[in-house]
Amino acid sequence: MAELYQTQRAMRNIRRAALQRGVIGILDIGTSKIACLVLRFDGTGTFRETDGVGPMAGQVNFRVIGAASTRSRGMRRGEIDVMAETERAIRTVVAAAQKVAGVRVDHVIACLSGGRPSSYGLAGEINLDAGRVHDHDVASVMAACDAPDFGRGREVLHAQPVNFAVDNRTGLGDPRDHVGNRLSCDMHVLTVDGDVIGNLIQCIRRCDLELAGVASASYASARASLVEDEQELGAACIDFGGGGTGVSIFIKKHMIFADNVNIGGQLVTQDIAQGLRVPLPVAERLKTLNGGLEATGRDDRDLLEIGTGSGEWDTDRRSVSRADLIGIMRPRVEEILEGVREVLDAAGFDAMPSQQIVLTGGGSQIPGLDGLAARILGPNVRCGRPLRIDGLAHQFTDPGFSSAVGLALFAAHPQDEWWDFEMPASSYPTRSLRRAYRWFRNNW
Repeated sequence: MAELYQTQRAMRNIRRAALQRGVIGILDIGTSKIACLVLRFDGTGTFRETDGVGPMAGQVNFRVIGAASTRSRGMRRGEIDVMAETERAIRTVVAAAQKVAGVRVDHVIACLSGGRPSSYGLAGEINLDAGRVHDHDVASVMAACDAPDFGRGREVLHAQPVNFAVDNRTGLGDPRDHVGNRLSCDMHVLTVDGDVIGNLIQCIRRCDLELAGVASASYASARASLVEDEQELGAACIDFGGGGTGVSIFIKKHMIFADNVNIGGQLVTQDIAQGLRVPLPVAERLKTLNGGLEATGRDDRDLLEIGTGSGEWDTDRRSVSRADLIGIMRPRVEEILEGVREVLDAAGFDAMPSQQIVLTGGGSQIPGLDGLAARILGPNVRCGRPLRIDGLAHQFTDPGFSSAVGLALFAAHPQDEWWDFEMPASSYPTRSLRRAYRWFRNNW
């Protein structure tokens, strides 16, 4: 466990150094596209005690000075499939973003959407010898959380404290200096397959870049798409990506659950290609320009001219109605939403005080998705766009770039993680956590 703690603190130090230098890169490595943002920081800002217990909570002034995106290569369902192709795509998009920004990028923060994420809720409790909560007590109570055996090859991606309690007073964001006899902590831990993270680290290293942080794509999308009230009162963010659909639940401004439905927009494109017997690029264009989920009487008469891709447009073109296209797309989207409904039911979303659901990601732009989602998931559904950040071009503000914008917010305003706290070696958690974090020693 000591290896993980020191390694994560080293990554945080790398991020601090990059912020002090003033430039850091953001890499959203998805199944359908790879986006890169270059951020310039004007300063570390003023730390505010009300923002949380962690040393990095605060306000940072930043702006986007470069942005680029390219078609993803070598990716399959949110995971790296062909390392060399993904490396070339990352090099291409980073070089394009550097050219726009006019600066060199050495440190990047990346996100991943695959790896079969799983959420765990841990709890810890300690006695307060001094009768008052000090900084070292916060570290000790997090170290006292007893972690289960996450399984072979499972690694921790996020470990965030979501609630503190002193005696019978719960719901504390910062317990320091509170008077009491016992301190309790609830922590959310998100685990993924270690090989997926290891491949991501290896690919970024091959691109001559230094990794300054890794985050879940579901977490980043929610940070960008949920407004402050939704994060506080409770909401679910559904990220419709190309290789999968991410699900995350927030309450009290903390992520308390995350999962992934292993079906995305690329499967809808494949259904169109097989159903209409057209190449994948033609199917993607049909889905983007003419797709939908709600058929009307006019759609039977709305004919679309398509070709077979053989190059003989005059002889191989044919017409299909928009109703036929909708009939192909709707069953697959319904399957995705049913999978999301099962994930929300398993997470106990119905018991939350707020039932708000926010749709984001590139697939959320399909016309009629909000109405279909309202019938399957619940009535409180809206389509979310990422928050506007300074310097971001208009073409990067659509829902498909929610993860990239969320990563920028993650870099500027990080939430507290377990490894942000000064922890004595004698207080490291149980042996099961040491086994879970073993991959850091093997990959760093």
